[in-house]
Amino acid sequence: MARKKQKKTKKEQKVKKATKKEQIRSENKILRNFLIGVGILIATIFLIMFIFNSINNFEYKGVNFETVREGQLTLYKTSLPVIYKGQKTDYNFYLRNDPRELKEITFQRELNLRDNLVINSTEDFNCQGDGIIAIANLINLYKISGINVLKDENATCDVSGRYMFVRLQSGNETSIEKFGPACYNININNCEILEGTERFMIESFVEINKLV
Repeated sequence: MARKKQKKTKKEQKVKKATKKEQIRSENKILRNFLIGVGILIATIFLIMFIFNSINNFEYKGVNFETVREGQLTLYKTSLPVIYKGQKTDYNFYLRNDPRELKEITFQRELNLRDNLVINSTEDFNCQGDGIIAIANLINLYKISGINVLKDENATCDVSGRYMFVRLQSGNETSIEKFGPACYNININNCEILEGTERFMIESFVEINKLV
């Protein structure tokens, strides 16, 4: 009788051990699945952050841009290192058009900067106020960069390249063409003056960045 009871006790112990092992195995499986789930969640969060950052921050020829929103406006911000009051600081510029799309506007040949710049226009590009914004942004960029901006209606392209000459004119297609050592026509079609001038500004950002 005592032997039967002993056998029964051993059997119960084996069952308990087996049950405990199964319980541990089950708990380990739950823990493993939980950790995998946490890992996937963290990876997903980082992926979303990376995608969001890639959409809002991008680079064009070494110039960094950030997409920012001001009310209903989507702007494209970049900063240029400039010397202001003897100290190096960053100056922010905001474009109305996506630089990644503006690169589709033809820019023939390279941009050569000079210490002096003459900007002329063959007509009044008001374009519902876009013309004022475009010219102001263009002039501001070069002044901040230390380039002297001059207005001389009688000036033309200098064949010796002593100064930059930029002419705004109507064209069948919005494009930029170089026709002298440092002379450029910004051709404006269908009042795309912001697109044309901002395309020119982007190439200027690239060249100014090389000099700083």
